[in-house]
Amino acid sequence: MLSGMPSVFIRLAGCNLRCGWCDTKYASWYPESEPWSMEAILEGVELYPTRYVVITGGEPTIHPELAELTQELKARGKHITIETNGTSFMEGVACDLISMSPKLRHSIADAEMFPEEARIQMERRWNIASFKNWIDHHDYQLKFVFTSAADVEEIHELVGLIDRPIPADRIMLMPEGIDTAAIGRRAPEVVEVCRQQGYRYCARLHIDLFGNTRGT
Repeated sequence: MLSGMPSVFIRLAGCNLRCGWCDTKYASWYPESEPWSMEAILEGVELYPTRYVVITGGEPTIHPELAELTQELKARGKHITIETNGTSFMEGVACDLISMSPKLRHSIADAEMFPEEARIQMERRWNIASFKNWIDHHDYQLKFVFTSAADVEEIHELVGLIDRPIPADRIMLMPEGIDTAAIGRRAPEVVEVCRQQGYRYCARLHIDLFGNTRGT
C-alpha cells in the first residue's frame, strides 16, 4: 500500500513463530540486538525527514511496550504501520495500518532438521480470533508469502475461517526469495494469480534496491 514511500523502520527483536524460510533470523530465531530505551528510539526516528514509520520484527506484538511506543509516535504526528504475523492481538496500539502476514504451510521448517521449530510453527501460525480482532479494530492488509499457485487454496481457506468481508484488493502476494533471481523466477506466476484473483502484487523493493542486507 505504501511501497516506495520513504519510511523509518523500527525492527523489534524476538518472534513467537519459526518460519523455515525466515530471512531475519538475527531478529527472530536468534535475536542479536542490544536494548534501546524508548527515548533513544524516538530520537532516532526524528533523525529522518519523513512522517512514515514502520514497526516490524521479529514480531512486534510480543513486546508489551509496543502500545506506548506507538502512542508516542502518533503524538509526534507519525503515520504508523505495524508488520505482524497477526497471532497476538494487542489492545491500545495506535497505528494507521496493520500489515498482517499470516503464515501458510510452506513456512513450516524441515521437521527432521528443526523439529522444535517445526512444532512451534504448526501449533502457532494461525490464531483466527486474533486475526479477526486486528481486522475489526484497524485498517489492514493481508500479505502472504507466495511460493506456488497451490497457496491460493490455503489463502481461500483462511479467508473463510476469518469470516469477514475481505475485499480481494486487501490481499497482497509477495514472491518468496532473498535475491532478485529467485524473486524474478516466481514473479510471473505471482502476477498471473493476482490477475486472476484480483489480489495485489507486493514487490520486495528493498531486495531490488539493496540486496539482502541488514538496515534496509
